[in-house]
Amino acid sequence: MVLRALRGHTEDVHVIDQAIVLDRQQLRDITLDDDELMREVLTALLDDTTNQLVLMDAAIRDKDPQKTMQLAHYCKGACANVGANRVAAVLKSMEQQAASHSFGDCADSLCNLTQELARLRIAAVEF
Repeated sequence: MVLRALRGHTEDVHVIDQAIVLDRQQLRDITLDDDELMREVLTALLDDTTNQLVLMDAAIRDKDPQKTMQLAHYCKGACANVGANRVAAVLKSMEQQAASHSFGDCADSLCNLTQELARLRIAAVEF
């Protein structure tokens, strides 16, 4: 429910600094500096994106560019909106790779995505 409100049409998501795991200022801005809401948003984002990994894996294995792009796009927007920059950057790459039917690269990006989600979990705990 929280993420639904954060997802907009984000076709041209621009991640400002891809080196940042979690842009805390971005998260503060969208939650109006509400600590409880920040934790809730991060938890929902991590849960939802983790659940999407299974669907992305299936779409990549099926070599389904539309489904892979759709799933990557869906998660990319939510991640970029809350400041999960590195995760959003991986998802943006995956979306582009799927568009060019580079499913081997998509599989590599899926592995990178798992690693970046682990880093985001650590950043969320440290928050």
